[in-house]
Amino acid sequence: MTMRMRVLIVGAGGVGSAAVGIAARRSFFETMVVADYDVRRAQRALERHADDPRFVAAQVDASSSTAVEALCLEHMITHVLNAVDPRFVMPVFEGAFAAGADYLDMAMALSRPHPDDPYALTGVKLGDEQFDQASKWEAAGRLALVGMGVEPGLSDVFARYAADHLFDEIDEIGIRDGANLEVQGYSFAPSFSIWTTIEECLNPPVVWEKDRGWFTTPPFSEPEVFDFPEGIGPVECVNVEHEEVLLVPRWLDARRVTFKYGLGDEFISVLEVLHKVGLDRTDKVSVGGVEVSPRDVVAACLPDPATLGDRMTGKTCAGTWVTGRKDGQDRAVYLYHVVDNEWSMREYGSQAVVWQTAVNPVVALELLAGGAWSGRGVLGPEAFDAVSFLDLLTAYGSPWGLREGG
Repeated sequence: MTMRMRVLIVGAGGVGSAAVGIAARRSFFETMVVADYDVRRAQRALERHADDPRFVAAQVDASSSTAVEALCLEHMITHVLNAVDPRFVMPVFEGAFAAGADYLDMAMALSRPHPDDPYALTGVKLGDEQFDQASKWEAAGRLALVGMGVEPGLSDVFARYAADHLFDEIDEIGIRDGANLEVQGYSFAPSFSIWTTIEECLNPPVVWEKDRGWFTTPPFSEPEVFDFPEGIGPVECVNVEHEEVLLVPRWLDARRVTFKYGLGDEFISVLEVLHKVGLDRTDKVSVGGVEVSPRDVVAACLPDPATLGDRMTGKTCAGTWVTGRKDGQDRAVYLYHVVDNEWSMREYGSQAVVWQTAVNPVVALELLAGGAWSGRGVLGPEAFDAVSFLDLLTAYGSPWGLREGG
């Protein structure tokens, strides 16, 4: 039974704007409010859909749970999609709960490294602050679907599909992300939020092992070369802090869970320099009497990833590599999703990385609207049926692939 879904998207950057373009082609919602601290950004995100009365632009301060709650109540919002960077997760999360709305995000509450031994022991892990409130959400009959982007998100759906349909025993679930994207005219131009990229790449990576639990390693540890499909080819990947390692073991049985990102030597060198000179810091420093965050300055100096699509070429691949046994035989598979930037720009006007991130929460919202997915509490994508998601993703015109042998 389809519900009358009224969605609030908080954040009108690259991912929020891409979500608008994807949702505009679907009929599962009756209203979608797109809100940003700068209302002009929200209005720009809706320019292509000015004749669609379902869309409304609004202003919101994502750092204020009270402001999020008020906007939800004003528009009778049933579902909040958080499309701002992860430092705003908790106020948006709490504002949605206060307003009686369900919640989705694509990045979870920030971690805090262990104060004494950060490269061996976990401190506050990604999402801990959200999972601490799980009983409250469950008691209220509300759903917080966390980590529902591409990575985390689709990668977790792949893990659930593999556990249900491809394996009897799983040794390792390893997320492997790589691309051959190039941005013309820039010597350094990340295709995703540099604020988030710094956060996940310079924090201690987390690994899960069944006999050890969660533990950390130094950044960029355990390098390996992974051969990505559809012409991307071999890319060196390294351990990076990411939500899947914190989500997958809560629902799926595996001996080991990892996340490795194909960064490349130049990207790693830039991040290491930023760290050495303190430009990755988020605490404010005084510059000429003005208080500024060094990381915010770095982000302001780089091009907005949402504007790079017409300068980008190549493909991006998100996927889940799984090893184990099926019917007594060893097996390895790589389940993956590739987006070609030329295709996403032509079809949606969004560059590949932000489009690939945005399509998955829209698919999830449609499954929730139709009742194929339902739940209470704070849940990850692994808690839901994978087949219905993958079938609908394919129906959106964006099929996934499976390669035997990993």
